[in-house]
Amino acid sequence: MMGAWPMDGLVLRRASEADAPALLGLFDEVIAWFREMGNPGQWGTEPWSTQPRRIERVTEACALPGAWVVQTPAGALRAALVLGEAMPYVPPATEAEIYVRLLVASRDPAARGVGKHLMAFADEQARMAGVGRLRVDCYAGGSGALVRFYESCGYARVSTFEVEGWPGQLLARSL
Repeated sequence: MMGAWPMDGLVLRRASEADAPALLGLFDEVIAWFREMGNPGQWGTEPWSTQPRRIERVTEACALPGAWVVQTPAGALRAALVLGEAMPYVPPATEAEIYVRLLVASRDPAARGVGKHLMAFADEQARMAGVGRLRVDCYAGGSGALVRFYESCGYARVSTFEVEGWPGQLLARSL
């Protein structure tokens, strides 16, 4: 199965479609934080829970076999990670890989550090699958903090891209 989850007080488990409303709420929380800090470019300014296309995409993501959530013992969602195939807007893989399709974490202080723990969990999942490469893409605008976060997790910049005016950065990591 998986190694020990290192974050006391938080539980890591597989996601399901039933988690979609809570995950949409988490996106809404993060989007409100982005608005407060003047970063409307990453995911927009409107709550995802009010957008049918976003609701559909989040529900689909929760149903993927590589979807995981982190919650409190009481069931409050604090983070999500979705692993799987590369996104269609990046170059196809040239070797076997696991792609980090989604990583999002609550701004709640109790969830501090959960993103790095989930990225280490992605490494563990790749090792268990016998895969030595991971890729991820992220928003390349704003202050560049998100790119630096992935670099702090051992990823290196591969290429930049743009999707309908959204600046992206593709990063990769070899285990």
